[in-house]
Amino acid sequence: MRQFNERPSAERDDEMMIFGIRPVIEAIDSGKEVERIFIQRDLNNPLIRELKDLLKKHNIVYTAVPVEKLNRLTRKTHQGVVCYLSNVTYQKVEDIVPVLFEREKFPLVLMLDRITDVRNFGAICRTAECFDVDAVIIPQRGGALVTGDAVKASAGALNRITLCREFNLKSTIDYLSESGFTIIGCTEKGNLPVYQGDFDGPVCIIMGSEEDGISPEYLKKCNSQLKIPILGKTASLNVSVAAGMILYEAIRQRLNK
Repeated sequence: MRQFNERPSAERDDEMMIFGIRPVIEAIDSGKEVERIFIQRDLNNPLIRELKDLLKKHNIVYTAVPVEKLNRLTRKTHQGVVCYLSNVTYQKVEDIVPVLFEREKFPLVLMLDRITDVRNFGAICRTAECFDVDAVIIPQRGGALVTGDAVKASAGALNRITLCREFNLKSTIDYLSESGFTIIGCTEKGNLPVYQGDFDGPVCIIMGSEEDGISPEYLKKCNSQLKIPILGKTASLNVSVAAGMILYEAIRQRLNK
């Protein structure tokens, strides 16, 4: 997992970063999409409390960090707050699902759990857009930042695909299931190969990280768990490759209906 002191180039992009308490408050009030916020640990004053109340109101999570980590992100006067603005506009699942059901084809959405590598994330979104996936769902915390590197890895697909960022993926899965979606987990623990899966009807495919896989609480909610057969000695596939394979199988079945 990336450490703060690694400071990847995308996070040094001043066009994405804003800092200082009042500028961040004004950005949120103006409707700017926030990617991630770091707030100095144990900082407590009226303006910080105002910012935290605003974050709570908008369901925006923040990470409490030591001041030293903020100083590594920027050498400018940050007042204990560093914020990264998003390169994309996020949608809400409950807003798009009714629209998806009005279309002639069955909805197909992809949920990414704990996938933090921006290049894998970008490559997955590129594949999803190529296969006409209706939406990619990511968590507000614990997922990859939508940085310039992610957009580049997606070959611009992140600017064309519908991207939903949800505060609670467990609740999102419940909502999709109640809306008529079949929930399919792609996992090496699956009991069926992907080609025996049923991708008919509205489907949500969940992909987990290479390190940890899909969260156990999400796996329990899956209607089926599918695996990609591996014949060699390597234990697992790159997650972006695996995503491409299961999405191809979903589209192959649908085109052959």
